[in-house]
Amino acid sequence: MKILFVSAEVAPFSKAGGLADVVGSLPKCLDAEIAIFTPFHGLIDADKYNIKELENSEMWLTFGNQGHKFRLFMTKLPDTDINVFFVHNDWYFTCFKEVYPKWLDTRYEHERYIAFSLAVLEYAKALNFKADIIHANDWHTAMIPVYLKSNYRYDDFWKNTKTVFEIHNLAYQGVWFEDVLDFANMRKDIVYNEWGVEHYGKVNWMKGAINYSDKVIAVSPNYAGEILTGEYGEGMDYTLRMNQNKLAGIVNGIDYSVFNPETDKNLAKNYSVNSLESKEANKKAVCKYFGLKYNPKRPLIAFISRLVEQKGLDLIRQAEGRMQNTEADFVFLGSGNKDYENLLIWLSNNTSNIRSYIGYKADLANLIYAGSDFFLMPSKFEPCGLSQLIAMHYGSLPIVRATGGLEDTVVGYPLNNSTGFKFWRYDGWDMMEAVDCALAVYREKYTLDAMRKTAMNADFSWDLSAEKYMEIYKNLIS
Repeated sequence: MKILFVSAEVAPFSKAGGLADVVGSLPKCLDAEIAIFTPFHGLIDADKYNIKELENSEMWLTFGNQGHKFRLFMTKLPDTDINVFFVHNDWYFTCFKEVYPKWLDTRYEHERYIAFSLAVLEYAKALNFKADIIHANDWHTAMIPVYLKSNYRYDDFWKNTKTVFEIHNLAYQGVWFEDVLDFANMRKDIVYNEWGVEHYGKVNWMKGAINYSDKVIAVSPNYAGEILTGEYGEGMDYTLRMNQNKLAGIVNGIDYSVFNPETDKNLAKNYSVNSLESKEANKKAVCKYFGLKYNPKRPLIAFISRLVEQKGLDLIRQAEGRMQNTEADFVFLGSGNKDYENLLIWLSNNTSNIRSYIGYKADLANLIYAGSDFFLMPSKFEPCGLSQLIAMHYGSLPIVRATGGLEDTVVGYPLNNSTGFKFWRYDGWDMMEAVDCALAVYREKYTLDAMRKTAMNADFSWDLSAEKYMEIYKNLIS
């Protein structure tokens, strides 16, 4: 079986969120011949990863009435034999040092990923990689199922290829005016209708992918159910209900070779489930980094995330008074919405127990996972979430709103085999009630250690999820 993965980001080469971790980890566990295609973003370090240009790779493609030059580069996914191909284009990708540059013109953003998607299909043909399955991810590659059902519908090379479209976040759908179809050279009479990409008078690439793909996967079973409702469906619930027969939910995994407190080189001191006392050295290091006074009797609560509405920052704003008067310290790491950044900067500068780092540092993030006692995820919605899985493996107990994948992956106290704490209403008061519950457990060392050990022993490796993906792929081509 041949599987072609297509994604806007792939760890460790480029990363802005959990999508990169999924596409950088899942293929390692699949029993298939795999190729991964991703844009050659300007931030990618070609020397570090030994990325080389393929011979005679130059290709010209026309969009609208203008030609664009592409080149193709390749390396191996670290510690595997999986080929990763990088689509190079100076006009759309290598000119930026970010995966998703801020303040881009929306039309230009659409052009970037239309060009990338078509280039992937043409380069796969040039390489004679006749995929049985194309696995596209989020709106950035949602054009691929649409292209296969329109421009390539009579192409013998792709006639037996099935498409899987994975929704990592339904909130970002890729919406623009219908003239973008002229740029994509797609026939409007085929795709611009309610059974294709048309959605309330505009082009919606995610809708097109849902309609045209052979299987749609959401990144957790609970999220797969939630997005069928008006509350979580982001205006796409009707389309998803019409395609419910091909919708499935599979929980994401994490790569324990990357996120492992026993071997992580970013930690002040490594530890395991059998040496939890060594975890405290990392707490000291985090407190020192953020200028907090270390106190073994005072818990440390961490928040690592993009600073956007989805992640529950409004609840932090609601509860800031109670947080300042709670017998705990808080550290925040992330960047995003300027209003939220300013909120965290103000709290960091004007409170004794709250500190923030605006930006993202992978090494610091891992140290915080290891050094924190609890990990706060008050998400408004959460398709799956990887942070809570990483936190659990580092013995930092999640405090989560029970939505999406957080409901699927965290066992709330005081149930048997509890791995964290849950609250249900999207409300700052309820969040702080869950925090208070966690603080009460912190004072009961026996219960705290038992929960930590249960969380660290929970298995969210990719092996089980990979079996479910393989079952879907086999059913599609059988």
